[in-house]
Amino acid sequence: MDRVGALVVGAGVIGLAVARALAQAGREVVVLERATAIGTGVSSRSSEVIHAGLYYTPGSWKARLCVRGKALLYDYAQRSGVGHRCCGKLVVAADAADEATLEGLARRAAANGVPVQPLDAAQVQRRAPALRAAAALWSPTTGIVDSHALMQALHADVQRAGGVVALGSVFERAEPIGARGEGGWRVHGHTLAGEAFALQADVLVNAAGLWACHVARAVQGPPPQAWPRPRYAKGHYFALRGAAPVDCLVYPVPRDAWLGVHLTLDLGGQARFGPDLQWLPDASPQTLTYDVDGTRQAAFEAAIRRYWPGLPADALQPAYAGVRPKIHGPDEPAPDFAPVGPEQHGWAGLVHLLGFESPGLTSALAVGEVVATLLA
Repeated sequence: MDRVGALVVGAGVIGLAVARALAQAGREVVVLERATAIGTGVSSRSSEVIHAGLYYTPGSWKARLCVRGKALLYDYAQRSGVGHRCCGKLVVAADAADEATLEGLARRAAANGVPVQPLDAAQVQRRAPALRAAAALWSPTTGIVDSHALMQALHADVQRAGGVVALGSVFERAEPIGARGEGGWRVHGHTLAGEAFALQADVLVNAAGLWACHVARAVQGPPPQAWPRPRYAKGHYFALRGAAPVDCLVYPVPRDAWLGVHLTLDLGGQARFGPDLQWLPDASPQTLTYDVDGTRQAAFEAAIRRYWPGLPADALQPAYAGVRPKIHGPDEPAPDFAPVGPEQHGWAGLVHLLGFESPGLTSALAVGEVVATLLA
């Protein structure tokens, strides 16, 4: 049986960033990816936003990884030639109730070390005449990135460091070697052609995104009930026909983990709106579909006109949809990211990355640092 230094399950942006960090630390790395290309799941169906870090509880994993990841990502994109732009963002309050929430958001941003500038209605009007808002926060360090080019760059780094991404390779199960995994992990899987394989790895990292909770349950050691129930939520995006009304991102005041139907830009300046939030109570990774439900357009238009009343009629067209891996239900508060390593579960050389949705893209390089430290 072949033996490798590290095996990573999942070749999305987080899995690739983890593989890069481990390979550059001197480990022989293999990444198992069930799809026939990298980054076809959560990572390829996002808003492509580089988040500043103003939404998350101070001291939480989300706050720390987002702020650190943002700095690493801007630097990496610049050095690697990955398309990106620090275009800034307006978080807009529609009324007095939203203004109170905005004030709390400003305090949270300050606690996270994230710069923001409060704007009154007149200042918003000068900054973005097309918008209507009672107040806003200006976030100058929010930006956008070409997520596909980012993953291609990470993949190239993994290969340059001697790592391998095995496409069309499905993880089935793993068991520890030794009493608590001190001897590594025996991993079993199969190719899409049906050929079985087995590998021994000194360390095992579960970065499987939509499949992460399923992978965790298929790793012997920690009991299956230790892991949260996997849940899924779909988000639709609509593109704007015509010119964007602003040159920055626009977000409404957030509602818990959902940041509302926001306006984002691609690197060509094209505006798109989304995502909305549709819980998929009976879904599994095998049954997910990515069609865009055109009947949701009216709700999009109503949400957008709260901050852009001049949205023309029939100016939206279906763009794409994505699905987020959730580890909480629709009536529960959003939990923190959950990087679960040996100190938490007591098994050597094993890390599960659970519930890594937004701001996972922004945080990816910082997640790589953390996993490398957990397994040092």
